[in-house]
Amino acid sequence: MATLPTTQEKTVSHAFDYKGFPAERSKTGGWTSASMILGGEIAERLATLGITVNLVTYLTGTMHLGNADSANIVTNFVGTSFMLCLFGGFLGDTYVGRYLNIAVFAAVQASGVALLTISTIIPSLSPPKCMEHTPCVQANTKQLMILFAALYVTALGTGGLKSSVPGFGSDQFDATDKQEKKQMIKFLNWFYFFANIGSLIAVTVLVYIQDHQGRDWGYGICVCAIVLALVVFLGGTRKYRYKKPVGSPLTQIAVVFVAAWRKRNLQLPSDSAELFTDDDGVLHEPPRMIKQRLPHSKQFRFLDKAAIKDFASAGGIMKINKWYLSTLTDVEEVKLVLRMLPIWASTVVFWTVQVQMMTLSVSQATTMDRRIGKSFQIPAASMTSFLIGTILLTIPFYDHFISPVAKKVLKNPQGLSPLQHTGVGLVLSILSMVAAALIEKKRLTFTQSHGLFNNPSGKTRLSVFWLVPQFCIVGSGEAFMYMGLLDFFLRECPDGMKTMSMGLFLSSRSLGFFFSSLLVSTVNKITGPIQPWIANNLNQGRLYNYYWLLAILSAINLFIYLACAKWYVYKDKRVSEESMEE
Repeated sequence: MATLPTTQEKTVSHAFDYKGFPAERSKTGGWTSASMILGGEIAERLATLGITVNLVTYLTGTMHLGNADSANIVTNFVGTSFMLCLFGGFLGDTYVGRYLNIAVFAAVQASGVALLTISTIIPSLSPPKCMEHTPCVQANTKQLMILFAALYVTALGTGGLKSSVPGFGSDQFDATDKQEKKQMIKFLNWFYFFANIGSLIAVTVLVYIQDHQGRDWGYGICVCAIVLALVVFLGGTRKYRYKKPVGSPLTQIAVVFVAAWRKRNLQLPSDSAELFTDDDGVLHEPPRMIKQRLPHSKQFRFLDKAAIKDFASAGGIMKINKWYLSTLTDVEEVKLVLRMLPIWASTVVFWTVQVQMMTLSVSQATTMDRRIGKSFQIPAASMTSFLIGTILLTIPFYDHFISPVAKKVLKNPQGLSPLQHTGVGLVLSILSMVAAALIEKKRLTFTQSHGLFNNPSGKTRLSVFWLVPQFCIVGSGEAFMYMGLLDFFLRECPDGMKTMSMGLFLSSRSLGFFFSSLLVSTVNKITGPIQPWIANNLNQGRLYNYYWLLAILSAINLFIYLACAKWYVYKDKRVSEESMEE
């Protein structure tokens, strides 16, 4: 006689329904719920890239700003979007939960894009069109303030969405159930696929609509997509599985540093067994989650002071306080994060290279022949589709061709390790900037030979497809970087800090975009107004020198990365080695 499923088997551990009761496995979660969440990611990518990849042409062509200023506005906008992921993740993990995070920030993003749409409709919110034989009038302070308000409200919404959508989607599957765990892995793969589909639609269809029907139509479609995705998302409220906020790993890091600093004058015991551990009793309320026990390491010994048992300051009674005493496991988890930071920092320059494909490379495309046949003309921003297309092709190419060879040659069952993946991406970033510099030199020579040196609006007969190599090489590099870094952060981050892995990954992109803004401003300031590398009229500039500079910086960064990668020891290997020593 078949046994009936127990109450525990009917419900999902640590998950609740919308009423706050334990979530029933048969009535909540699964693919039905996850599919309603995927729409939010498509809409987010559609809006973010639909604005970003074509923004530089709007700033130069409609707002009449210079190439350098336009590039910096784009990189600052995108960088802020990614940096706000840390804020969104902290808010969702610590206070409001991922569901509310998605609902609120989707509305915020829709409001930002709606304001941007309005700014393109009302004539007084943009400068007059350029007239022949008269200088163009740049956007005034009021017009730029409205534009920036729209962009940064959108950035706030984007940051909150990016930090919560993948996590809430994975919450719909029970990782302790073998069948649902397989479905969760499948969901994550489809999540990345749909994200890139949304990106591809943005840089092709949406950009074409913006160029031929108007920005108001293009941005209006983005607003409708976000609102529709939000309605669908809210429609699944009764079907979702919810997890209560458990606190942010950033708090744990702060606690360890504060506790170590407060006990900086105490002497560390010679035996690490005398430090405070989980076996000594419950430290925090509510009860702590069960964590993987990590062996004591000798690096960053100062942080060990956070786990010193202080009896003297409390009259012989051990002083137990969250901001004064941490467990040795908490300390070791923070040490793991610190070891990862050099790897994280040495990937920032790659994203500085990548963002050039959405800014200066798009500006290059506007000066070249973009015709296919007699009538169709490719939008300049749609050149980014070659980057996204290469990403989609590189991943299966690696799985079917490179990985089997790497497994045999390197004798590694996984093929390339996460750090090797990342290293390949960094090498490709160097090659992409070399290609970009050579192609820009060719474009400039062609332009000058045809008498277009002083004509910023003149277009050469040089085909825009000469730019394809730099887009494709960067796209392939991004695929390797994405696979390597995401695997690295998920594998190496402590079990209690998994939610921080996506934040670290996205924040490296953010810093890369901010570094691009700083670099562009510095280069223009040094090269001066007489012979600027990044001129408002690219035909009078020396953009190829800027690309050579990025190639050199990328090469220097590669050597720094190789040193960091050689120094780094994977968590599993460190645990096994130190366990053998004990």
